[in-house]
Amino acid sequence: MIDHLGRGIDYLRISVTDKCNMRCIYCMPEEGVPFRPHDEMLRIEEIARFVRIAARCGIRKVRLTGGEPLVKKGIVDLVRDIAQTPGIEDVSLTTNGILLPQMAGDLKEAGLNRVNISMDTLDPDQFHYVTRRGHIDDVFRAIDASLAVGFDPVKINAVAVRSLHQDFYGFAKLSIDRPLHVRFIEYMPVGESSGGSGAGWTEEDTIPAEEIRAIINERAAEEGHAPLQAVGKDGGPAGSGPAVYYTFPGAQGTVGFISAMSNHFCASCNRLRLTADGKIRPCLFSDLEVDVRSALRNNSDDDAVIAIIGEAIGIKPKEHDNSGAGTVRRMSQIGG
Repeated sequence: MIDHLGRGIDYLRISVTDKCNMRCIYCMPEEGVPFRPHDEMLRIEEIARFVRIAARCGIRKVRLTGGEPLVKKGIVDLVRDIAQTPGIEDVSLTTNGILLPQMAGDLKEAGLNRVNISMDTLDPDQFHYVTRRGHIDDVFRAIDASLAVGFDPVKINAVAVRSLHQDFYGFAKLSIDRPLHVRFIEYMPVGESSGGSGAGWTEEDTIPAEEIRAIINERAAEEGHAPLQAVGKDGGPAGSGPAVYYTFPGAQGTVGFISAMSNHFCASCNRLRLTADGKIRPCLFSDLEVDVRSALRNNSDDDAVIAIIGEAIGIKPKEHDNSGAGTVRRMSQIGG
């Protein structure tokens, strides 16, 4: 699939649920998301059908997100269905890791290739503050389980926020002794126009990727270590996407930077998003959406769904709005 600006579209991110077993302050309110009637949410079978149709159109990579995708009933069966879909070459999942230790083996057997595990701080108290209920030891158990079953690559996603005073160097060092790929993601005010995330963070809390890298290299120099070195376009882990990767000399993993705010990568964007309530969203940071749930549910033929996918691609913006105004939907309702 090629959009109206000549960008090839082969990557689909699917939010399978807007529910989560944590309450990260930049993602959802403390009381959770408002209750949505069950019949407003896509069923597992409808998601699987959409993937089959999207694969016919040229989608080759699928990432499952949430909320927290592992709380979705039937998620292992969905992974299996997607992995067996002709044309799909890669199935991945983004998770907070809490349920991953007991599910990793089944997910791997079903065909999941790789995982991204969210962990925004290494400080146990701060971790509990950010997640409102999580314990950092659970995330480290998820990392251990992911490596043990052979997910490759295993990525650690950390949203960088100036007022959190995170230990960026400590994060980066996780990549030295184990094949972990740490990625720092610039904070984006997603959901702010709906009344705020509850985090109390502003656009000033966004730390440019270059500044994060400079902080890491300064700390490395203080400890007598060599700075991060660029690995080149083909040197990053599978599914590199928009991240720019570096590595410490001799490290088993990499350190990546996703500069969504300071250095747009919209010109190379290759993705669509499917929300848990059946909307195709062409851009994370835009409220443009196209409904596909009705077509999936009302006995419409595949051509009707294909036409809706084409409509969504046709309204994919040239680049996202960088005004800091945010979006109506919260991150948990989009899937990141």
